[in-house]
Parts: sequence; C-alpha cells; structure tokens
Amino acid sequence: MGSSPQPDPHTARPRTLRSTAAALFTALTLLCVAALTSAGTAAAQAAAWTPKPSPMTTPWTAQVPVDHPLPEYPRPQLTRSDWLNLNGLWDFAVTAADAGQPTAWPQQIRVPFVAESALSGVQRKITQDDRLWYRRTVTVPAGWSGRRVQLNFGASDWRTTVWVNGRQAGTPHSGGYDAFSYDITDLLTSGTNTLVVSVWDPTQNGDQAIGKQRINDVTPHSGGGIFYTAASGIWQTVWLEPTPAAHITRLDLVPDLTNNLLRVTVLGAGVNGHTARVTVSAGGSVVGTATGPVGSTFTVPVPGPHLWTPDDPYLYDVRADLLAGAATVDSVGSYTGMRSIALAKVDGVLRPVLNGRFVFQTGTLDQGYWPDGIYTAPTDDALKYDLQKHKDLGFNMVRKHIKVEPQRWFYWADRLGLLVWQDMPAMDLRTPNAAARTQWESEFHRVVDQHRSSPALVLWVDQNEGWGQYDQARIASDIKAYDPSRLVDNMSGVNCCGAVDGGNGDVVDHHVYVGPGVTSPTATRAAVLGEYGGLGYRVAGHEWYPGGGFSYEDQATTARLNDRLTGLLDALRLQQMPAGLSASVYTEITDVENEANGLLTYDRQVVKVDQARVRAANQALIDASRSPAARVTLPTGAYKSLRVTTPGFTDRYARHRDGLGYTEVVNASSADLLKQDATWRIVPGLADSSCYSFESRNYPGEYLRHRDFRVRKDPSDGSDLFRADATWCAVPGSGGVRLMASNFPGQYLRHINAELWLATPGGAHAWDNPVSFTEDTTWAVENPWAP
Repeated sequence: MGSSPQPDPHTARPRTLRSTAAALFTALTLLCVAALTSAGTAAAQAAAWTPKPSPMTTPWTAQVPVDHPLPEYPRPQLTRSDWLNLNGLWDFAVTAADAGQPTAWPQQIRVPFVAESALSGVQRKITQDDRLWYRRTVTVPAGWSGRRVQLNFGASDWRTTVWVNGRQAGTPHSGGYDAFSYDITDLLTSGTNTLVVSVWDPTQNGDQAIGKQRINDVTPHSGGGIFYTAASGIWQTVWLEPTPAAHITRLDLVPDLTNNLLRVTVLGAGVNGHTARVTVSAGGSVVGTATGPVGSTFTVPVPGPHLWTPDDPYLYDVRADLLAGAATVDSVGSYTGMRSIALAKVDGVLRPVLNGRFVFQTGTLDQGYWPDGIYTAPTDDALKYDLQKHKDLGFNMVRKHIKVEPQRWFYWADRLGLLVWQDMPAMDLRTPNAAARTQWESEFHRVVDQHRSSPALVLWVDQNEGWGQYDQARIASDIKAYDPSRLVDNMSGVNCCGAVDGGNGDVVDHHVYVGPGVTSPTATRAAVLGEYGGLGYRVAGHEWYPGGGFSYEDQATTARLNDRLTGLLDALRLQQMPAGLSASVYTEITDVENEANGLLTYDRQVVKVDQARVRAANQALIDASRSPAARVTLPTGAYKSLRVTTPGFTDRYARHRDGLGYTEVVNASSADLLKQDATWRIVPGLADSSCYSFESRNYPGEYLRHRDFRVRKDPSDGSDLFRADATWCAVPGSGGVRLMASNFPGQYLRHINAELWLATPGGAHAWDNPVSFTEDTTWAVENPWAP
C-alpha cells in the first residue's frame, strides 16, 4: 500500500483535521443515539426487538448493533464532518401495493437491512403486490440552525417516496443501485420531525434493473440456480447532513498521467457565480492546487505522481472548497489515485495497459450476497473482508457481478488495491420495453457518475450473456463517451446463451465453464475470459440448504479442488496469456445460496482452498505478464522421439500400436517397427500454427490426437475437430516440455500404466491420478529412433 494518508472512514475528514473530526464524530454519535430514543422507539421496545435467526451465521452476524448499525460515514469521496446516521430501528408495515399510508405500525425493522433478511428482523417474502412502509422521528441538532438539511439514501430498491411531517419531499426516486437525496429544510419543524418512507419493489415482475434478484422463499430451499433471494426496500445507509445554501454536490476526479494533472469537475447546488478551489495533498503537504468555475472541468498539477497500482495503491488526499469571492462557503474532503487505463499493442497483441504497462488481470466473480443481510454486508469489516480475501489469494481484480455496492466497498477496493470491473445490473431476461430502456440507461448514467472518481474501477460491463439485451453497440458507445477514462465491455459472455455481440467496446469477452477455453483478441479489442471455473466443493455444516448445492464441476476433495484450480491458473499462464488472453474472472469468491462454486463458503467461515498455493499460482501468472518467458519452440519439419522423464521410466518412448498411443522401452536392439512407431515428424499445428502436431513416421497423414481422453494415432479427416484434437501447444517442463491440448488448455499428454491419455490436474478420472502427474506429463524431445 502507498504511504499517503487516507481519509479516515469514521471521521470522514482528511487527516489534517482528524482530531477535530473525531471529536465531532463522538458528539454526533451521541446525538444519533439520542435521536433514536426520541424517535418513539422506547428503550423497552429496543430491548424487545431481536433479529430473526440467520440461515447461516457469518463472523459478523452477532456484531451488528441494534441502534446504530453501519456507523461509518457512507460517502468517502465526498465527506463532511457534520452528519447524523439514521440507521437503526424504524417502525415498519407492509400493505397492498396501491394502499395509502398505514394507520398501524405492527413491526420494527433494522435499517438498512432489507425486509427479506434475517438482520432486518422482518425476514419475509416481498412481492409486487406489497408496499413497504418505514417511519421514525428525528430531532435536527440545534447546531445545524441556519443551514440546509439534506436527507440522503445510499440506495433503496426500487421506487422510493419520502414524506417529512406529512408533506412529500420532491418526486419519487426510481432506481435500486444509485444514491439519491432530498433537501428537506422547508419541511422541517423545530423539535421532533416524522419521516415516512414507502418503497415498492416488483423485482422480476417489473421492468427495472434487478441483477440476480428473484422473488423466492426467504428461508433456505432447494433450487434457485444462479438466481437468489430478492432484496426489497432500503439497503444502504440513510443519513442527514447540513450544508450551506450553496454547496458541493459532486466531485469528479480523473487522472491525466500524460500531463501530470488531475482533471477535476466540481458540481453544486445553489451556486451562482461561485468558483471552486481543489487542493491535492500527500502526507499533509500540498502538491498542487487550482481554482476554476463550478460545473466546468479544470486541472490541478500533480508533479511526479506516485502511481496507483494493485501492488502499491497510493492515494492522495483531496479537498474541494466552494468560494463566493474570497470567502469559503463549503468544503468537502476526498481522495484520488493517479493511474491510467487504456488499450495498447504489446508485442503485437492488443492488451489493456495500466499506467502504460500490461499486467494480467486475474480476478473472481463477486456476487455481493450475504446469508444474514442478503444485499447488505452486516458490518464494514465484513464488506472489506471479501476484498481482502481476493488480495490474500493473490488476485488483483474483482468483477462485481450485476450488483452495485455501497461507496464504502469502492473505498476499500481503492485502498486495498483491487482493479474493479463493474457490471450494470441486468433487467429481467425478457426483451425490455421502451420505458424500461429509458429507466435502465438513466440509472446506468447515475451509477457511472457516482463511481467515476474511483481509481480501482477500470472497466464497465454493460450487459451479461444477453440478459435483457438490446442496442448493444449503441450502449457501449454511449458509456464510452460518457466515461472515456475507462474501458467498456459491450457484452460479457458473447459466446453464451444467445448473447449478441455489439462488435464494439474495448474487449471481446467469453464465458467458458470449466474452461479456460480459447479467447482470441481482434484488431480492435483485447481478449478477456469474463467467466470460467465454477469448481464446486460442499463443506458440511456450511451449506445454505444442506444437500442442495450445485456447481459447474464438483470436486470430491479439497486436494482435488486445489489441483484443479491451480491447473486452470497454470494453463492461463502457460498457454492462454501467451496466445493473447489479457484477463480472467474465476467463478467465484464465495458460495451463494445453492451455488457451491465459491473459494469460500457462503457464511465466510471456511476458506476451501490452500490460500498460499492459490496465491502463488496467481502471482506466477501476474509475474509472467510483466516478464514473459520465451515461448517453447520445437523443430518443425524434423523427426523426433518423445522420451518419458518420469524417474524409473526414462527408457520409454511414446509410440503408436494398433492405432492407440502407448509408451514402450526402446533401445538400439529394438525392432525397426517399434523404432518407427516411436518416431514422429513435428509439423506446425493443424489448428494453430503457433503450436504443433505430430505426424506418424511410418503412417504419413496420420497424427497423434486425443479422442474421448484416450490419445491415439488417426488419419486426418479434414474436420476442424480433428485438427484441434491433433494440435498440441508446447509449454515449459522441468527437464523437457509439456504438451497441452490446444482446444483444452490445462489438459496434458500423459503416460500412465504405459498408455497415453489426455489428463487434467485435479481431474476425476483414473488417468488424472495426482501421483507423479507433472513428471508423467513432461517429455524429452530427442533424436529420432527412425530418422
């Protein structure tokens, strides 16, 4: 990590004001507790309230306070010291979707946990026929007198309407993944004020962005597949904040490494002739400052910038002041990381480059679900945990899969150093109507605006596997124009499930299970593997629905899981990256409900894999992208013999007999037929000229190929399948070379029990036996027995 000071997550102030901010935070925490008491939630009621039993208990489930959950300041890139957290117990009711405000409030809900979750204390199914109602009272601190009061929501799913003292605040907000605010100053009275919030969320029965939410039973059950429990209502922090009448509402920070500048745009409300001053600091020392108009972009010099990378996620402090003449009328804190992301040719291959250099992006698919909070992590430590486990496992990237997390998640990605691919949550699988398209695109733009200053975020993923797909090319062009500082993926999984490739954007993205498959770059797009893996292992006592888990490929033991996973990572390093692949996303970081594909269990209690071994495999992959090894080459046109390197069997050679592949002892006294059977002509690969094919010495036109895992010698039938099966890519081996199937990366030519097989590290077949696997798949290329 960089040594630059970070905005403190609790005080929400730059370090230069930490002591004052900490004192303010303590005082405001007391105010918040007092406000909760004045909210009509009597102490006896609070004591009586309890959460529902969670289907699975995470390490943080019991750490969630009743009266003040998620106390951290929720907006780390636009911070103020004065604020009042409204998380905690609210009165709650569920009515018919078309009903007015209820007269009875039979329950309490712990905000910001959704009604379907155990941590909310409600834990019930919500459908399109329901409307959620929240109520609480609050007293505005006396010290806020003379300032405007903003009511802020981190996110609420889906259509949210707010009343203050019986009067509606603004217009209803439609959107489940973006923050929104109301200026409620003119609706407030002195003393106690009553807030009422209603939320209607039809989930898949509506036309809005829903991601993987589906209306199902809220307690564990069989089925569900790759879709999960819905999350309705308020699911991120709610807070009050005082501001001047003229105040800053947004701060966009875009690094320009070419010119050692930070491009800044300060947006505001109530501004008329105001200017903005932005100051960038490191270690408490100013490195650059500039003044410019509000609403227009200007630049701040950052000489000799300390670059942000996953290995060194250095962050600068930023302060923005709103000026009326020479007077400062508003100030906010923020931070930035100086980094660039672009496409460039690297050794003739189009690749994404971070700060001008190619580094392979190895990450996981991160769904962002929790068994206790569903859409909402129980604590900030829990929110950080999943990202920290990526780092512990050696990954340098995370794909946030069709969900948008709270801004504090991005803060942790920025601070820990993880590249982020951010999906826009999909609508339902059906083709959307015109109104749905307008809503989805508008929300996509708001999501971009909300997170455009995060240094970790390097790629927007527009659509996934054709779900609710339309206008793929237009949307990709629109998002690229709206945020030209990042890469764009028009469709993740263009080869899957009826998806239609828009043909544009910065990457071509395949999904291959288990994979890693073959994805090739084009003249205009880098090649990425947007999903692969899905290796499953169920841990007894840590299943959401015992016996209900599924995966793309079940593993019988953790040993096999480790072998299989590291084998996939090795295949990326040895074959796919040299062939042009630039990034990969493993499915997935944790189990989710009945998906058992996780490297961790759903409750985050068990890390299933050997952490050190996976980290080493990822690090080797990243290192190889920075310093690529010379490719293994074989002498094409020459006759050679392939000798076994396994100790105790080094006098054996690969040969064919009756059409099948075997190994056999060959020496000077062997019969001429055996010597010919053990001799192969090496030719350019029939399916890939950068790889190789092995033509029989005594049967010209017949080649060593795999079919149904058995390796044999067959005549070419001219088909694409034959050419692929008969193509082998040479990768380094200790004391020889390993021959990997061109069309099945990660599977190798192996001898076992004197037979030749296509074998998989960690595979479930007898020929995948882990004993001496590496030695058995390593061959010495030697002078031919039959020249």
